[in-house]
Amino acid sequence: MQTLKGPGIFLAQFLGDDAPFNTLESICKWAKDIGFVGVQIPSWDSRCIDLQKAAESKTYADEIKGIVNSAGLEITELSTHLQGQLIAVHPAYDTMFDGFAPPQYHNNPKARTEWAVQQLKYAAKASRNLGLDAHATFSGSLLWHTVYPWPQRPVGLVETGFKELANRWLPILNAFDESGVDVCYEIHPGEDLHDGISYEMFLEKVDNHPRACLLYDPSHFVLQCLDYLSYIDHYHERIKMFHAKDAEFNPSGKQGVYGGFQSWVDRAGRFRSLGDGQVDFKAIFSKLAAYDYKGWAVLEWECAIKHPEDGAKEGAVFIKDHIIRVTEKAFDDFASTGSNEAYNRKVLGIY
Repeated sequence: MQTLKGPGIFLAQFLGDDAPFNTLESICKWAKDIGFVGVQIPSWDSRCIDLQKAAESKTYADEIKGIVNSAGLEITELSTHLQGQLIAVHPAYDTMFDGFAPPQYHNNPKARTEWAVQQLKYAAKASRNLGLDAHATFSGSLLWHTVYPWPQRPVGLVETGFKELANRWLPILNAFDESGVDVCYEIHPGEDLHDGISYEMFLEKVDNHPRACLLYDPSHFVLQCLDYLSYIDHYHERIKMFHAKDAEFNPSGKQGVYGGFQSWVDRAGRFRSLGDGQVDFKAIFSKLAAYDYKGWAVLEWECAIKHPEDGAKEGAVFIKDHIIRVTEKAFDDFASTGSNEAYNRKVLGIY
């Protein structure tokens, strides 16, 4: 078994224009001061990293790593959630998702996709230069608008969608394979990879690519009423990353899973700060330890109620308290009577 690494923190929700959240150096010092030992870096935020430069210059990558290390932290992973989303975008979402790309690619879906693909390939090389072996991203989506179909889906639509999604991702997966880095898809509503079945359909289309792995975030499964514990049993061999994020689902006679177009604070299903929701983290940390998960436990703060700085401070303690230092011996070793082949045969009555 393996003791999880952590606590880490995903910086995306904390970066801002005011100190200490406006530079990599200052936000790392802040994270260390409140108890974190690792940071997950959003690769689209220039306050943290120049992704292309990190891919093309080992010297620059070492400088970024040095800034983090000088604060007493490690880089857990890089993230391309926004760029990964742009690998596959249905035209209905073009206008809103244009904001994830630089202005020169707006109103040009083909150029925007090409930019996103290149970003992912940069991320593979940057991860390698930083000494990382896992990477966080989204799959993007061509099919999400048909998730609860009316009118019914045409025969073969899902097959066509997943075939196209796989065709777009295979060259990227191969690039990550060349760099020795796992692509960890955050299984998430809004993505074509949003539950176990959809992940399996994708995995089949990419020929069970060894780098097509998973970022486990139980909060998204609470909001889907999916069994997030048995999910670990099914997919633990592919789980290479872990976002510790809490959630709650409180359906009423007026709304359920779909939330009635309400704001986050008024939805039946909403994300919460660690410890304030319904996720059974004791069971999750136990399962991950038992399955020899070798990665980090990283706080992703998303809460419509609590202040982010309070959520971060409490989250560092929460994760630290839940990480299980795994045992190196059996609890009943004290009662051992010894063993060798001759003794075992005698116990079994084999002469």
